[in-house]
Amino acid sequence: MNKHASAIKIALISAFPLAFAIATYGLSYGVLSLQAGFSLLETVGMSVFVFSGSVQLAAVGMVQSGSSLTAIIIAAMLLNVRNLLYGAALSSTLTPAGKARWILAFGVSDEPFVLASTRAKSHGPDPLYFASVFILFYVAWITASFIGALFGDQIDPLEWGLDMAFPVTFTALLVPSLKGKPAWATVISACAIVSWFDYAMPGNELSIIAAGIVSPLVGLYVQKRRNLK
Repeated sequence: MNKHASAIKIALISAFPLAFAIATYGLSYGVLSLQAGFSLLETVGMSVFVFSGSVQLAAVGMVQSGSSLTAIIIAAMLLNVRNLLYGAALSSTLTPAGKARWILAFGVSDEPFVLASTRAKSHGPDPLYFASVFILFYVAWITASFIGALFGDQIDPLEWGLDMAFPVTFTALLVPSLKGKPAWATVISACAIVSWFDYAMPGNELSIIAAGIVSPLVGLYVQKRRNLK
């Protein structure tokens, strides 16, 4: 087996469990979007062009509550600020892909970042590995969105526990990569921020956004301080 085929095989094997979890999450999105009044085309179209579970679920909820387009766009931007940091961290991994890195940038998100970062630590930059992971997740998300919207009136995400499949699987993959002070500083700050918001403003919708923006910056600050020593 040549090097490229090996990288693709390893990527698919390592990403499959998370792809399954992403699919269950996408199934929930498809069901909820249908309940919010989205058509099948609109539901799948958003998955094709946005490809962000947090943004899409937030948008569905905001549309259902009557929020304006401006508010939805601002929320989407805030939710995806962390991807700028992911992109900066993955720049060395994607640079060998040349101009194709601009296409791969579309796939930068939580799950590909974790897997690609882990791969880079042991094997160096591997854009083909990242591309394989990204494509698998992309196909899983779009397919699940379609199925969820198609059979939305027959599926209850809460009854089947679909809402928990993604966070549980992602956490299982994330924990082994939590090595070093920067990573733990990010986790601790995120827990502190979410806990404070939930204590001060129970039921708020700001805790995840605030943690997603501030916590990576805390981790970067700790990393910078460590590099200066």
